[in-house]
Amino acid sequence: MKEIAKVLIFGGGLLLGAGLVIYFLGDKLKWFGSLPGDIRVEKPGFNFYMPLTSMLLLSAALSAVVWLTRKLF
Repeated sequence: MKEIAKVLIFGGGLLLGAGLVIYFLGDKLKWFGSLPGDIRVEKPGFNFYMPLTSMLLLSAALSAVVWLTRKLF
């Protein structure tokens, strides 16, 4: 049960951190989601958006955070 508790605490900390970043820096992060490589198709009656580059960048950042956390603890 302690392992599950650690995972939940860590996940909650990540969500809290993400919420604080969005709350305080949301207006400065407008570039996120409109990077080169993000696919956007807008036609009358049809919109498609696939933030490919943005999600790759977010995945790399989260992987680095997890790697650093495992190295330190």
